[in-house]
Amino acid sequence: MRASPHLPQDQLGFTLIELVIVIVILGVVSAMAAVFMRGPIDAYFAVARRAALTDLTDTVFRRLERDVHKALPNSVRTPNTAGANQCLEFIPTKTGGRYRADGTSSALTFNAADTLFNMLGQNSLLPNDQRIVAGDIISVYNLGPMVSGADAYNQDNTSVVTAVGTEFQNTTPYTGWETPLTIANKQFPLESGGSRFHVIPAAEHIVSYVCSGNKLYRTVNATSFTSACPASGSVIANNVSTCFFDYSGDDLSRNALLRIVLQVRDSSGNESVQMQQEIHVNNTP
Repeated sequence: MRASPHLPQDQLGFTLIELVIVIVILGVVSAMAAVFMRGPIDAYFAVARRAALTDLTDTVFRRLERDVHKALPNSVRTPNTAGANQCLEFIPTKTGGRYRADGTSSALTFNAADTLFNMLGQNSLLPNDQRIVAGDIISVYNLGPMVSGADAYNQDNTSVVTAVGTEFQNTTPYTGWETPLTIANKQFPLESGGSRFHVIPAAEHIVSYVCSGNKLYRTVNATSFTSACPASGSVIANNVSTCFFDYSGDDLSRNALLRIVLQVRDSSGNESVQMQQEIHVNNTP
């Protein structure tokens, strides 16, 4: 006997109309799900973009703060060239120390030009990037442009180190280590009340942060103390839409404040973040 040509009930398939109906229903459900999911997804990516911009701005502020904390007292200033650039500049230092001031031959004199004095302490014990070397510049009691004859920008109170002598342990009038420093012939105008001096690195005379166009630049002048806030150098941040430096230390106050406002955008221009940072500046010379 031949088998029946009809299939069992559990092996029957879908009709084309049923498949089309299922596809339409799935499309409607997917469209509804997309409407509800699009907002949170867009918000997630927006938050990610703003977080990246915030991280960038925070990194810029941290680098600025680290640089400004090493600035020579009373050297921070905010010149503005005809409103074209927002500029911050200062004279960096690598270390500091105390000079011998007891009136002996190894002390730093202020009533006449001097070429040699002893630093109290051992230069060799300083970290490598802070050790004094030939070519570095000594500055004593910098008061900036507010006091005539005491401005490091004019080299009124600076002298180049020409040699670093051999350290030795002194026994009179006290017991302690000293390091002889030979400098270019110089009569410093003002004596430091704490017998302090600062050391300007040979390779960095002036550091400038300049906003120009949509970029923030960090520029180093390694040859002179003359600066016109050049819009060149290393790019610290791109897509800068707002940049502002406000410095409150032009009145010889020992504790000054630097306020920085920075606004950056992402590459698409859809997201922007504006942040403000205040940096304490110690101007005790």
